[in-house]
Amino acid sequence: MTPPERDFSIVKAGHIEYLVTDLERAKRFYADVLGFVVTSQDSEHVYLRGLEDRQHHCLTLTKSQAPGVGHIAFKVSKDEDVDALERLAARNKAFTKRVREGEEEGQGRAVLVEDAFGFPVEFYARMDGEDWMLQKYGSYRGARPMRLDHFNIMLPDVSAAYGWYVDSLGFGCTETTETEGPSPSLWAAWLRRKHTCHDVALTTGKGPRVHHAGFTVADRTSILDCADILAASGHVDKMERGPGRHGVSNAFFLYLRDPDGNRLELYTGDYLSSDPDWVPIKWKLNDPQRQTFWGAKTPESWFNEAMLVRSPRTGGFQPVSSPSIQDRPDYLLPGK
Repeated sequence: MTPPERDFSIVKAGHIEYLVTDLERAKRFYADVLGFVVTSQDSEHVYLRGLEDRQHHCLTLTKSQAPGVGHIAFKVSKDEDVDALERLAARNKAFTKRVREGEEEGQGRAVLVEDAFGFPVEFYARMDGEDWMLQKYGSYRGARPMRLDHFNIMLPDVSAAYGWYVDSLGFGCTETTETEGPSPSLWAAWLRRKHTCHDVALTTGKGPRVHHAGFTVADRTSILDCADILAASGHVDKMERGPGRHGVSNAFFLYLRDPDGNRLELYTGDYLSSDPDWVPIKWKLNDPQRQTFWGAKTPESWFNEAMLVRSPRTGGFQPVSSPSIQDRPDYLLPGK
C-alpha cells in the first residue's frame, strides 16, 4: 500500500501527564529526589522539565483521585500541523478535543485525540521557552534528568497500531520483536521521529495502558548515583528493576515507581538512527537477551502492572482488553 501524503511533521515525544493522588509528595519525589526542575505549579498541577529542556515542561503532575496517565503528547513542527492532525483523526472517526492556548500552562493551542486504540494523544507545536539548565552544574541533583526520551505503551493489537504510527503518522521503525514459529506475529515495535532508537514503543499486553515514560540521563554514573540517593533517602523500595542493559535499544536502564506507583525509566546509551536506509533490527520473543542483555531477573510487577489511561471523551479510565497472542516470552509463562 502507498502511505497517504502527509501534510504535517511530528518532531518528537514531547511530554506526558502523570496523575498523582498527593501533589506535594509527588513533587518532592520528582524534584528533590530525582532532580527534575520545577517550572511552575498551581493547586492542581506541577510542571517539570529536564536540565537539557528549553521548553516549559516535559512532565506534568496532575492531582487526581487515582494514579495513571492523563495524556501523552508529541511535538509537531508548526501550528498548521495541529490542524492537519485534527483532520486526519476526524477522517478516522476518532474523538478530538481542541486545547486552547494556555489551557495547558506554557503550551500553545493543541488537539487531544482519543485514538483508535484508546490512548489520549495530544499534538502541539508551540511551548514557552525556559532557562536552559544544562551548564548550571551547581543546580544538578538526583539522577540529573536531561529530557523526555520515549513512551512505552501496551495494547492488544501491535500490528494495527504499527500501521497507524508508520503509515499514517510517518514514524520510522528501528527494532521489532516477533513471536516464534513458522507464521510469526509482530509482538513489539520501536518507532521514532527523532534520530535515536525510539519515541514510542508498541508492546503486546493488556491495554490501552502506558507501561512507562523513559527519561534520558547523561551517563551510567547518573543512574548509579541516583540509586545511591534513593536508597539513602528512604526510597529503596521505589527501584523496581535494574540497573541493567537492554538488548533492544542497547540502553542502560533503571526502572522506578513513584509514590503512586506510576512507572518511569532512567535511560542512557542508545544509538543514532538517522540513516535513511536503516534496516530494523529483528528480535525473537524468546531471546532472553532481547529484553535484558544483562541484569537481574525482571520482577513480575514489571510484566503485570502498567498505568491506566484517562479518556478525553468520558473523563474516566479506559477499560482494558487482553491480546489474542501471548503477552510474554515462553520462559516467563506460569509454570515454566
